[in-house]
Amino acid sequence: MNVLVVDDERAIRNSLKEILTDEGYDVDTAEDGVQAVEKAGKQKFDVIFCDIKMPNMDGLEVLDTLVGNGTDAAVVMISGHGDISTAVECIKKGAFDFVEKPLDLNRVLITIKNATDRVHLTKQNKALKKKVCGVDMIGESEPMKHIRDIIAKVAPSDARVLITGPNGSGKELVARNLHLLSKRSAMPLIEVNCAAIPSELIESELFGHEKGSFTSAIKQHKGKFEQADGGTLFLDEIGDMSLAAQAKVLRVLQEKKLSRVGSDKDIEVDVRVIAATNKNLEKEIEKGNFREDLYHRLSVIPIKVPSLDERRDDIPLLVDFFLKKYTEPGSARRFSPEAIELLKQKSWPGNIRELDNVVDRLLILGDEVISARNVKDFVNVL
Repeated sequence: MNVLVVDDERAIRNSLKEILTDEGYDVDTAEDGVQAVEKAGKQKFDVIFCDIKMPNMDGLEVLDTLVGNGTDAAVVMISGHGDISTAVECIKKGAFDFVEKPLDLNRVLITIKNATDRVHLTKQNKALKKKVCGVDMIGESEPMKHIRDIIAKVAPSDARVLITGPNGSGKELVARNLHLLSKRSAMPLIEVNCAAIPSELIESELFGHEKGSFTSAIKQHKGKFEQADGGTLFLDEIGDMSLAAQAKVLRVLQEKKLSRVGSDKDIEVDVRVIAATNKNLEKEIEKGNFREDLYHRLSVIPIKVPSLDERRDDIPLLVDFFLKKYTEPGSARRFSPEAIELLKQKSWPGNIRELDNVVDRLLILGDEVISARNVKDFVNVL
């Protein structure tokens, strides 16, 4: 376990380092907040003890910076001028615990034991989430490895993401994994298919409405933004959204406030927005169908999902995944190598969704072992 001790008093730094080193921890020290942030940016620490009263950059500023950078470390604040309000403020800002000076040996050892337990649990939780992510994101091709790398880097932040790619390529899986691996994973992921909602209802669906605001509004309704408060809102097929609704979405992104249809009252919301489209939004901007300012707000992190034709090496793994989906455990059904090779040669305009349907069809119409002849008979391989 790597520990960083941050305190402007050399005696306390050295004393705490000696105690923790004797307990088997690898300990580094920093004499002020600036040095602490610099060291935390270069090396991963599991636990950080940080004094509050320091010159140049105080402990609360250090805490804000570490939390803002997405640190996994358990940060324990130290103060010789502590009171309940200070401790509460530290915990609210993301500190793991708060200890007072003069430092009590038993208190320090109990605190670091609890902190390391928390770090272990956090690491296990992240490993489990990555395992779940790996199950959903089928494929070991270079394009899929690249997308997984981007997801791992982007998910912990609150940056908005614009996912592009053809229909059926798996854009919604990327969105779900971004949420699953984020700090918002315990909160709702609300998915909205903008293309499936009539233009006259999209504003009510997204922003909610008050009772009596229109003919069928028989009661108050919370929109998708409010439902996603604290979590993630996934706006699928955003390229099909009306310009009027786009203007309101832009306002929410800029001000983090919305007003329901039929109300002038502002409601604050804390939502991470992930959007997806199969359209070229830059061309839609030129046509006047999409707002350029909204495009730039949404595309902080662009992720392009490849078509199945661009990742043919993943077809054997995907076929195996869908085979297990449609058969009972222990089933002898399988695809011959020749059948797999024919599927790899086929063009896939419908992408993953089309492959899913083709596997289902071949299992219904084909032999016990799906052969190349089955593929030629029941699938258009040209």
